[in-house]
Amino acid sequence: MKQFVLGVLLVFVASTAFAAGGVAFIDLQKALNLSDAGVKAKAEISQQVKKYEAKVAAEQEALKDMQKELEKQAVLLSDEARSKKEREFQQRAKEFKRFTKDIQEELRQKDNDFTKRIISDILKVARKLGKEKGYAIVLEKSESSIIYGDPSVDMTDDVIKAYNSGK
Repeated sequence: MKQFVLGVLLVFVASTAFAAGGVAFIDLQKALNLSDAGVKAKAEISQQVKKYEAKVAAEQEALKDMQKELEKQAVLLSDEARSKKEREFQQRAKEFKRFTKDIQEELRQKDNDFTKRIISDILKVARKLGKEKGYAIVLEKSESSIIYGDPSVDMTDDVIKAYNSGK
């Protein structure tokens, strides 16, 4: 029912907009992914992921070695010494788990920060271009809002060019 009401409202708004000056749309995801800033942000995050992957792999290997050594020495060690080594292993594994969780949170936060900043800037450019070109409405293209859009009113490439050039 909500979709029907939304559809009727969208048709009403669109018909009003066509009378007032037209409708355009922008694919924000495409603009985010293809803009210079978006490409740069992706590369920066990817570089950090690679840096952390090396640390994570090294620590995983160290934990495996520690576990193998503990298993080898288990029968030779006293109960107290074995318990101490097991606690050390568990503590290191716990720290590793916390480390990987922190890395994921840091990367997610950095990605969110980049995305918010870039989209905010892209929207400013889209508003400016929409006004300059005389559109009454500029919509965001997404799977749930625009089923079909004539390519002649797709502002995405123009917005990307303007954003990249610093307009």
